[in-house]
Amino acid sequence: MIAAGYDVEIRERYTDIVSNRWPISVTPLPDELLSSWIHRLAFANGIASRPFAGILGLGNRMWSPFLDLQLPHRIAALLCDQSGIPYTAISALSVTDWALTPLMLPLRENTHRSRSAWIQYCPLCLADDKTPYFRRQWRLASRISCFVHGSGLRDRCPTCHRAIAPFDHRELLPQHFCARCGFDLRTAAKPSVKLMARRLERVIADICRVEQAKGSGAIVNFIARVLRIPATLDISPSRTLKSLSTPARIRCLERLAEQRFDWLMADRSPAIAYQHWMILAADSHEALITQLADYLERHQTPRLA
Repeated sequence: MIAAGYDVEIRERYTDIVSNRWPISVTPLPDELLSSWIHRLAFANGIASRPFAGILGLGNRMWSPFLDLQLPHRIAALLCDQSGIPYTAISALSVTDWALTPLMLPLRENTHRSRSAWIQYCPLCLADDKTPYFRRQWRLASRISCFVHGSGLRDRCPTCHRAIAPFDHRELLPQHFCARCGFDLRTAAKPSVKLMARRLERVIADICRVEQAKGSGAIVNFIARVLRIPATLDISPSRTLKSLSTPARIRCLERLAEQRFDWLMADRSPAIAYQHWMILAADSHEALITQLADYLERHQTPRLA
């Protein structure tokens, strides 16, 4: 009886074939953070995120979120050469010149539950994604809910209660698994946010979008007012909005919405409500936008740490 065998063909050495480029290229997704794309690129090429930092010549501590804020030319060039993604596309994923950068949550790897973490996420978005990824908008302190699903965002793993740290995966796992305990973030409970708070949040986002489109310097002052919302409400007079955890920021916007902005949506049908959001975002209706900004300014206090 002749033993079954395998046909063996001599081919080129694998390292000779791929030496000029990593085997797998990953296309950036809409609104994706640079750090999220890098984590996906590392995973696709069979490297956990933490050792991938060494390939880029970086240390281990929150290495990829720092690249979101400042992408050195050397690393951008390396990523471009090895992934085949154009240099401009990679640079566009960073937030270096983003007008909303002052609204970004601070980089904290370990923090008390009452303080902010560096990134938020929507479990439903991660579950819907063919390849789960983290959005730029989830890094903004002014965002408390998902505009697609209407549910609240989360800023921690619900099992170990620690901040999300996809940059610290030592084993080869997709970034939607908690690096600390392995929990699948797609299955996390969906926090609720009151309707008026979600509408107020949308107004803030629309104002920022309009000012960005106009290239107006007014966005700087408006962002400063948004960050002082805790002082406006005397919730945490010495702290800014981006220093608070996501649940605390949800409470802030819910209280702010109750105080003044009922007129935005009171007794309106969904169709009219939608038209009002479009009006608030429109250049030709700056009086309504200014009314919100003026309210915030009138109620600010100077008590900031």
